[in-house]
Amino acid sequence: MSTVALQTLPSSADAAKRLAARLGLACDEIALHRFPDDEMRVTVAPAAETTILHASLDHPDDKLIALLFAAEALRRGGAKRLVLVAPYLCYMRQDAAFHAGEAISQRAIGGLLATVVDRIVTVDAHLHRTPDIRSVFPGIEADNLSAMPAIAKALAAAGIAPSTVVIGPDAESEPWVNDLAGRLGLQHTVARKTRHGDRSVEITFADPALLARRPALLVDDIVSSGTTLTVAAKALNALGATVVDAVVTHALFPPAMVAALADAGIRSIRSADGVPHPTNAIALDELLASALEREINTVPLRETTT
Repeated sequence: MSTVALQTLPSSADAAKRLAARLGLACDEIALHRFPDDEMRVTVAPAAETTILHASLDHPDDKLIALLFAAEALRRGGAKRLVLVAPYLCYMRQDAAFHAGEAISQRAIGGLLATVVDRIVTVDAHLHRTPDIRSVFPGIEADNLSAMPAIAKALAAAGIAPSTVVIGPDAESEPWVNDLAGRLGLQHTVARKTRHGDRSVEITFADPALLARRPALLVDDIVSSGTTLTVAAKALNALGATVVDAVVTHALFPPAMVAALADAGIRSIRSADGVPHPTNAIALDELLASALEREINTVPLRETTT
């Protein structure tokens, strides 16, 4: 049995192969078969003592079942340590019940995954009021990496005007916007966002003069409906921004929405490649590989008999 190997769900295969190549590992694709009644058969490659499972969990429900089945097969096949690399981690945003009878998805999924794998590595998890991702996954290791080093590196390589203002759409974005602006030596500000519904938000800025006659770079962790970006871009253009670009960690919005974002005044939108999307322009494999190095250099303890 090999010591460390990587297996991936088919939807994450391209990114997983890039990560495996950087780590110097084999990469096998987990086979999924759908029966006529919509149940699933999952077939894994031979297990390694440490098996890294790569699965970005956008459109998550079928993927969670596939991971559950894959983990069962790998444990039975001899895997002693399972590490889930989920660049996008699903169901993290609901961390409380806001109305009677609501499920707390973060708690449910956190508890489930904690029984399936030994470590989780993700990027910019949408945690809201949860300060430490380790509290979501009781009894196992968990790492919530920031995509900002990778984003800053990509933006610097592409070239960015020194007068650009880095802008976060709401108070929650302050830590990563401040980080990115600091890495690029740029000014930054954070908008005030008032949410009236899933697709209705209001965006205002405390210092409109800062944004006039300057390029604007909108930064967000997740874009799903595109509403926040659309409203923010229109507000920035109304305040006199010379150009508005956007960069996001996780692009969950339909590809057809790129045109609507352009109509709202966004010149370009770039995303990290944790979720496959036409806007992918920022690779996360170096970031993830760095977090996984100790898995490569540490051999799991073998069971002994007496």
